[in-house]
Amino acid sequence: MNLTAMNQTDGCQEYFCPERSVSLSVYVILYVAAAAVALLTVCGNLLVIISVSHFKQLHTPANILILSLAVSDLLVGVFVMPLHLSWLIESCWISGPVMCSALKMLNFQATSVSVHTVALIAVDRFLALNSPFFYSEKISPTVICIETLFNWLFSLLYNFTLLFINGNFTVMCPGVCVYIVGEVSFFVDLMVVFLMPCSLIIILYTHVFVIARKHVTAIKALHVHNKRESSKNRVSDKSERKAAILLGILVFVFLLCLLPYYICSLVIPDSNDDFFFVRDVAVIFFFLNSTINPIIYALFYPWFKKSLKLIFTFKVFNKDSSLMNVM
Repeated sequence: MNLTAMNQTDGCQEYFCPERSVSLSVYVILYVAAAAVALLTVCGNLLVIISVSHFKQLHTPANILILSLAVSDLLVGVFVMPLHLSWLIESCWISGPVMCSALKMLNFQATSVSVHTVALIAVDRFLALNSPFFYSEKISPTVICIETLFNWLFSLLYNFTLLFINGNFTVMCPGVCVYIVGEVSFFVDLMVVFLMPCSLIIILYTHVFVIARKHVTAIKALHVHNKRESSKNRVSDKSERKAAILLGILVFVFLLCLLPYYICSLVIPDSNDDFFFVRDVAVIFFFLNSTINPIIYALFYPWFKKSLKLIFTFKVFNKDSSLMNVM
């Protein structure tokens, strides 16, 4: 049990934090580990943001969506992760009511933006492979920027309404930071932020990989006398398929990290303290997705590796460095 009730005053239960159940050395190690994970999350996503923002060659529709995802992950690393991990370590909320409201808003905002951005990435890859002519003519960086801005504004309005206007409320008694939501609001939020976008992601990526496989079969069937032209098509198709596979890895890891959290939300009531450890582990997995994403880029994206080399060697400060070839 994380918190213990003492008495109720003015409609608000007062709680005291339990005494520390671990040694001082373990306690310090937990905080050092939490700080290291948060710092890794911040630095990794900051490098992605600098790379995509600085190098003009990376200003593609797919990379703009990756930039949006990195910004939401950065919010998690800077604000949400330190506060929530501190809460888990202390087994008590010690940051006050204002930070409690800020944590809930930032957490909900980062979550909804991330999920909808990954859904947009799935739509982007599906259109790029299924309708390449339409994609090249209609889907420009400007269009994606508008979609991304709409995504952030919609999420901001939606979460503000859900948290502060819709009759739901946050309990901010001493030692407590609990968001209370009605059943209707819970299922609406589950549909809008998880079930609908994740269903779209799974359906579209199933189609993406089917299309990519058909492209491989078609390329193998090309005639020899079209060798030069087929070589160009092969490079283009290979690039699109590779992008789809790499982003598929990103989506798979994303769903793997989110599913435990939402499963726990569905089957384990917040009032049931017998499973608090399971809920805490699910939350940690949820946050770790923001840490893992830049690692995926570093492992699988050549442009990110080249960008990192230019950043760490300070060549980004050279004149016209934004025009460097990083592909």
